[in-house]
Amino acid sequence: MDNKLDVFRRELVDVQDIPLFWCIAEEWSQVESFEARPDDLLISTYPKSGTTWMSEILDLIYNNGDAEKCKRDAIYKRVPFMELIIPGISNGVELLQNMQSPRLVKTHLPVQLLPSSFWKNDCKMIYVARNAKDVAVSYYYFYKMAKMHPEPGTWEEFLDKFMTGKVCFGSWYDHVKGWWEKRKDHRILYIFYEDMKEDPKGELQKLLKFLEKELPEETVDKILYHSSFNVMKQNPNANYTTLATCEMDHSVSPFMRKGILGDWKNQFTVDQYERFEEDYEKKMKGSTLQFRSEI
Repeated sequence: MDNKLDVFRRELVDVQDIPLFWCIAEEWSQVESFEARPDDLLISTYPKSGTTWMSEILDLIYNNGDAEKCKRDAIYKRVPFMELIIPGISNGVELLQNMQSPRLVKTHLPVQLLPSSFWKNDCKMIYVARNAKDVAVSYYYFYKMAKMHPEPGTWEEFLDKFMTGKVCFGSWYDHVKGWWEKRKDHRILYIFYEDMKEDPKGELQKLLKFLEKELPEETVDKILYHSSFNVMKQNPNANYTTLATCEMDHSVSPFMRKGILGDWKNQFTVDQYERFEEDYEKKMKGSTLQFRSEI
């Protein structure tokens, strides 16, 4: 595969009924047999739910708020995306194998596809969930700019795919519910993007408690500053501008687009909103999981 363009805009391939990038499906045995270490910290999210934000916060915590240390490399090298294996471009499994402990590991896998070594080693995990309507909008723009995805089509077409789980990493509904149930039996801290927006300091304290770590007040404030949207948006080690345009085209839509709550109101038509809400009620029925799509 000499031509890098061969890897982009290809159709998704199912792994155990979950649509994934074709290259993850081809290298699935590498992912499945991934060896977690007991002191790994897993950051799990459905795409476009605050993954990079949480990754940056945790890297700052691990480095005691030293922002210079967190500029040592791009976020996708500091917190490797475990299952992302693109021939000739990147391999999350290999990146992690070569990292010293303690490692921060990123995944978008639904709970049933997570390599069993994470459960076996009783790893701590942080799951970040964001309301479905904002995720759908953000994912649409991400599909447009990140060319590993198939072409998104129109917003209307993409919304249909999102609602039926025909997007990369499958159904948002199954994903958030699956991890929500799993938290009852494992060391999983389940955090909401909306809470992080509303009370970043309170959520940071939750993280520190979960990690059994204490930091002085001024370090906490420093972490909050360096992980704020506007600072991260300007930081080339956090905003994905270090990737080639053939991989992510920021002129189509920046990777860090708005980072706000309720942007769905600028995208959904009344008809789409009504259809979405009706479908949402059905799919979330019986779950104790509650989301806020505005504050």
